[in-house]
Amino acid sequence: MTDPKTRPNRHDLGRVFNEVPELYDRVRPGYPDELFADLRAVTGMDQRSSVLEVGCGTGQATRSLAALGCSVTAIEPGADMAAFARQRLASFRNVQVEESTFEEWDDCGRRCDVLVAASSWHWVDPSIGWQRAHDVLYPTGWMALLGNVVVRRPGEPEVYAETADLHERFCPGNPDWGHPPLEDDVRTTDEGWGLVDDPGELFGPTIMRWYPTVQWFTGDGFADHLRSLSLYRRLDRDVREPLLDAVAERIRTRMGDRASRRYLTVLRVGRRAQ
Repeated sequence: MTDPKTRPNRHDLGRVFNEVPELYDRVRPGYPDELFADLRAVTGMDQRSSVLEVGCGTGQATRSLAALGCSVTAIEPGADMAAFARQRLASFRNVQVEESTFEEWDDCGRRCDVLVAASSWHWVDPSIGWQRAHDVLYPTGWMALLGNVVVRRPGEPEVYAETADLHERFCPGNPDWGHPPLEDDVRTTDEGWGLVDDPGELFGPTIMRWYPTVQWFTGDGFADHLRSLSLYRRLDRDVREPLLDAVAERIRTRMGDRASRRYLTVLRVGRRAQ
């Protein structure tokens, strides 16, 4: 089990990301169309299906779920993030955004065919979340976790390698600084839910799919991207902004003002156990 002292505080989610919903929506990676096609094929989702999305953020995954025609209830704990999502999703009549954490959400007896969490399940308390997911799903329902894993490939210029000295200078000794894992190594982790906390017997075996994606940034664009990440948002502004200004300058001067952020986007799907 994850040490509760090191697990992200789910009540910090709104504070961490709620400050920058427009930036978050602009710079964070989305999810490829192929992923949603596979999700529909595996779960049998159609226009009659009901979907619960946990931690919808600004609605990046929600828009793709809504485009499938199913009924979507999206919950989001950050007030400004939820408001931004409502604005972006206003054209979809099949979407409802509710402001709440999953743990505290009032389901009013509602049940769903598919529960989706896109880059958000790690914010849910696993001692509550897995059982709650099982409870709000119909007996034949599905659980789907979407995520983007930052990776690198041998021989490619990589931002963290180019800026390790800057991170150490402005925020020394932070154990979270480090190089992303190699793509081939991540592809070997093809079992389970990919989390420290496991649902046990609440859900059946997982079906997994990988989707390689890449984002390209200028130096300033990459700095904005880092501003949207919880690791950097938690830094004091007097530390974060000089660090990110230095990172942007390093990308301009050493990398031709062109930096990549490579991902393996992952889909993990499992059926609710009876």
